[in-house]
Amino acid sequence: MIFEGQSIQCRLSDKGIAEVCFNNQKESVNKFDRNTLDEWNQVNQLLKDNKEVKAAIATSGKPVFIVGADITEFNELFASSREQLIEWLVEANKVFSGFEDLPFPTAAAIDGIAFGGGLEMCLTCDFRVASPKAQLGLPESKLGLVPGFGGSVRLARLIGPDNAFEWLSTGKGYKPQKALAVGTIDAIVDSENLISSTEEMLLKAVEGELDWQARRAEKKAPLQLNKTEATMSFMTSKAYIASQAGPHYPAPVRGVQLIEDSAAMKLEDAIKAEHEAFADMAQTSQASALIQLFLNDQILKKKAKIASKTADVEVKNATVLGAGIMGGGIAYQSASRGVPAIMKDINPEALEQGMEEAIKLFGKGVKYGKISNEKMAKGIASIKPTLSYDEIKHTNIVVEAVVENPKVKEAVLSEVEGLMPEDAIICSNTSTISIDRLAKSLKRPEKFCGMHFFNPVHKMPLVEVIRGEKTSDETIASVVAYASKMGKSPVVVNDCPGFFVNRVLFPYFGGFTKLIRDGADFQKVDKVMSKKFGWPMGPAYLLDVVGMDTGRHAAEVMAEGFPDRMSKEEKDAIDVMFEHDRYGQKTGSGFYVYGKDKKGRPTKEADPKAYELLKEVATEKKDFDDEEIIARTMLPMIIETVRCLEEGIIGSPAEGDMALIYGLGFPPFRGGVFKYVDEQGIEAIVELVKKYQHLGKAYEPTEGMLEMAKAGKKFYQSDLS
Repeated sequence: MIFEGQSIQCRLSDKGIAEVCFNNQKESVNKFDRNTLDEWNQVNQLLKDNKEVKAAIATSGKPVFIVGADITEFNELFASSREQLIEWLVEANKVFSGFEDLPFPTAAAIDGIAFGGGLEMCLTCDFRVASPKAQLGLPESKLGLVPGFGGSVRLARLIGPDNAFEWLSTGKGYKPQKALAVGTIDAIVDSENLISSTEEMLLKAVEGELDWQARRAEKKAPLQLNKTEATMSFMTSKAYIASQAGPHYPAPVRGVQLIEDSAAMKLEDAIKAEHEAFADMAQTSQASALIQLFLNDQILKKKAKIASKTADVEVKNATVLGAGIMGGGIAYQSASRGVPAIMKDINPEALEQGMEEAIKLFGKGVKYGKISNEKMAKGIASIKPTLSYDEIKHTNIVVEAVVENPKVKEAVLSEVEGLMPEDAIICSNTSTISIDRLAKSLKRPEKFCGMHFFNPVHKMPLVEVIRGEKTSDETIASVVAYASKMGKSPVVVNDCPGFFVNRVLFPYFGGFTKLIRDGADFQKVDKVMSKKFGWPMGPAYLLDVVGMDTGRHAAEVMAEGFPDRMSKEEKDAIDVMFEHDRYGQKTGSGFYVYGKDKKGRPTKEADPKAYELLKEVATEKKDFDDEEIIARTMLPMIIETVRCLEEGIIGSPAEGDMALIYGLGFPPFRGGVFKYVDEQGIEAIVELVKKYQHLGKAYEPTEGMLEMAKAGKKFYQSDLS
């Protein structure tokens, strides 16, 4: 044994090949943390001067290779000065370059995930061999970053700038076939023979059959592009990637710029240029928000993992009550993740529609290469439509998804409870009706909770798991585990009108309708909130998508629950649209009018008739600047979100922010409401609110916000905590 550490072990074979095995003894996966870098540096020093070593192979003792850098370790680093950050990058890259500069051939045997720093480690090697289970990628752009361990500049030299641009800008993980096609790896070998085959490759290099020194020299040289090729490649790529990334995500374009700037440099100097690019991105608000989002997502996954261990019911089969589009979507989501589902309805046409929805979604999976025909057939067969309750008696969870009417839901829930085993769990997919109210119709309220899916079910990651007053912890754990098994991100919230997501959405709509009342142009509001603030769509368009009938009903529920902040004294824009049967997309008109062009593609255009109708509730047209539009729509949402935290509706800022991002499409580059407030400074938010308090209670900060502003506190106590 040459070296035996906590993260790395190194042994020398009788053939003279040193196996550098990344195998963290305290973690389930390998990551590049400070200890791993330190141990790798020690290994490099030991190998460099060891005359018995003829070659080195990098392997993993885990089911994955290396998942990347340990982002949780870099809290202080990202908050430090630019000089300190670059100093750390220089030291870390000495370790990567140290392995690359060893005086003998090197190779990586990649079995499993090699992302970020994991792939960057592999790129230091002269050869790379992967198993069919491998997945390779540089996902740093998803965190608002560029690679920091030489990944961007090495990859560009290995596979050419155009291919590198794709890998850097998308942040996707690539299967070995794609990696082999572009030259990221040299061969694909089954897992059983991966190490032995890679060793054979190294021995051929040692014996001179493979010119490892020429490969290394080419990687360390400037990019092999003539001036015309380079100009065309960089100009075209920057324009395209900028259009795809949008103005709020600068990292992909910065990655292209880095490769362009360093094209004529030797690798050593190109890595220094990468340090500068990394520092540029690491201290942006986008990186701070996206890294926090990543950490928050890890919190949700950890909670789901804990729930699976404490659940008292392991969901092996499910029932969806109520078919149609929503029921079909839920049944599909369950069946596609290996949990068979019975879909029950009283209407044969609804069952047919539900099955059509599920079949359509499975078909899309096949079309886009995500599943095989065999898996599609198996998934469809595991959904059983029925008109009879007899079929559901042996399932251990029921998700009720019937019409949003409390009396109908109460009757259905009471009826189904009498047919289910005593330990079975019953959930209601309601968006507005109190879980405590519905629980009164049940004999076992401890086995009942809300399970609120968002439309369309297959696309929206969030499931709100709503705890009623009498819901047991075990029931919540079981439903969280089931939602996670379905591939969703569950967030537990306590019962209140609108629960969490809808409760904070409607003050946002309230801010919008007050703007319309005061003369704002709904098209401009939509443009500002989508293009500048970053929402997927502005509030007028979102209301059209939600449906004016649904929006009006939910607004009434909110007004009844929170009359001081959400009731209205006068008719508003939503009422006007509703009264004129302009429900939005479902009727073809709302704020906008919807249709299809000559090629059958959907169209959306502002309708002059909508402006005429809005005159009933709007004053003379007035031009609002962008910042006022953002403030008047966002402040009520911000304040209500903080109230939900203070009242215990949500458990933490992390869960609240993830619910908003996964359930509403809150701009990820802003990190959620709590991260956004931290970025702006709560003192600035409280000061801004004073300007708009004349608009009503929805614009009054909470006592907690005032106290935080005085104390200069943040919701996330450190930048990445």
